[in-house]
Amino acid sequence: MIKKSDILIIDKENGLREWLLMLTQERYRLITEAVEKNQAVTVEQLVNEIGASAATIRRDLTALDELGKVKRIRGGAAAVEQEFLTSEDDVDTKYEKNVAEKKAIAEYAASTIQNDDFIYIDAGTTTEFLIDYIDISVSAVFVTNGIVHAKKLISKGFKTYMAGGLIRAKTEAVVGSEAVESIKKFNFTKSFIGANGIHPLHGFTTVDTDEAMLKKEAVNHSYVSYVLADHTKFGKVTAVTFAPLEKACIVTDGIVKDKYKELTLIKEVHVE
Repeated sequence: MIKKSDILIIDKENGLREWLLMLTQERYRLITEAVEKNQAVTVEQLVNEIGASAATIRRDLTALDELGKVKRIRGGAAAVEQEFLTSEDDVDTKYEKNVAEKKAIAEYAASTIQNDDFIYIDAGTTTEFLIDYIDISVSAVFVTNGIVHAKKLISKGFKTYMAGGLIRAKTEAVVGSEAVESIKKFNFTKSFIGANGIHPLHGFTTVDTDEAMLKKEAVNHSYVSYVLADHTKFGKVTAVTFAPLEKACIVTDGIVKDKYKELTLIKEVHVE
């Protein structure tokens, strides 16, 4: 026979379990919101924001990682859409990817070039497509670190300067400290830059340190900078940040999330 006291104990235990479950779910919600907002958070940050112990937060992060809600990283967690890349394709492989998107981005970017502009064009496949769309009647002057880019520009009759320095075979780009020094004397009206990754927290990133140095210098010496990037670059992070998002406008084919639009100007082009 079940006693009344036994029923009270069972009720209390069930109530306690429900209360603990509610607390856990609330922590999960707060953690996922913090990760979504900041893209990456540390255990210490979550302890300060939520008030739970470090041990509890670590257990929660492990559980949320298993559920696919966050990505567990050393010392904290990152948004699941964040992808870390350590390498990049060679030029020939890049030419075969997202061609229609790259051409739409390039066509819009070319339309922003005006008479008397002094333009920097970064090496890359999307920036190379850009040259195809530049009106030959435009009286602009160009500087580039792309070997193929320079050849295309002079074939169209444009006055063109080439950055000097080390040639990186994988991207057919001139890079390194000598290239940086060769463009320091210039002040560009516009620069068109490529990127391997775009991320709210880590900004614009690229794989190679030498290329990052040149991209950074070009952005810093430009009145307006455009990063030309198709939708696959968003949410990705590579080895080196060359600029925060607010330093450049983004031209892309994708429907960009609001968190990016809050940080910089974005032009979304239509792909036919």
